[in-house]
Amino acid sequence: MRILITNDDGIYSPGIAALARIAQKFGEVRVVAPDVEQSSMGHAVTHSRPLSYKKSPIEFPGIEAYRVNGTPADCVALGTHLWSKTDVVLSGINMGPNLGNGMWHSGTLAAAKQAVLFGIKGIAFSTPVGKTEPDFRKLEPFVEKTLALLLEDPKLALFNVNFPENPQGMRYTRQSVRLYDGTIIPGQDPLGRKHYWFTVSPLEPAEEGTDRWAVENNFVSITPLRLDLTNEAELAKALQSHNLPI
Repeated sequence: MRILITNDDGIYSPGIAALARIAQKFGEVRVVAPDVEQSSMGHAVTHSRPLSYKKSPIEFPGIEAYRVNGTPADCVALGTHLWSKTDVVLSGINMGPNLGNGMWHSGTLAAAKQAVLFGIKGIAFSTPVGKTEPDFRKLEPFVEKTLALLLEDPKLALFNVNFPENPQGMRYTRQSVRLYDGTIIPGQDPLGRKHYWFTVSPLEPAEEGTDRWAVENNFVSITPLRLDLTNEAELAKALQSHNLPI
């Protein structure tokens, strides 16, 4: 199995090193990641300037690794172009969760989505981060179990996986679609110039069986996703109510 690994935290992140190390147990691994952090980049792609890649300044033992002057989606596009017949793209392990509505702006998940757009299985991995870095060695058994589970089926698929700090088990989940409070927090820099931080926090508790609920209860959350955003219920209602060609 040929496994391409990327992320949105950049080539220097300990999360991508951990994922690459574990993925070596399942096949041949290559790393192609952004040269700088691209968190919350979403599914941005670069079209106004050329992309380039260079050998990674960080050593990944036994693995070819490269850094790209682009977004996570760019890395997948370039990585799969340079390394033909890629079987699966793994993205992460992200330093911070990608749960619920946070999926919409996740660069980590965007890399996995880009893989699926190319007809390649894509899996995104994330974990919460506090004042210290996550203990990736502690997460390693659950990362390996998740890979063993999701890689055994060769069919095209897209998964979003989130690891709690102290996993006690694994759950298949659905996305938590709850309202978020988008807040602008003003501040100023040392020179007195105004600046602003955008932050969000859930307004409602997580529903049981969702990704947020699973991680809050120390379960690894595995959420199967799809690229089709069509609201089938609303479409069916509209077709019944209005005589409009579709």
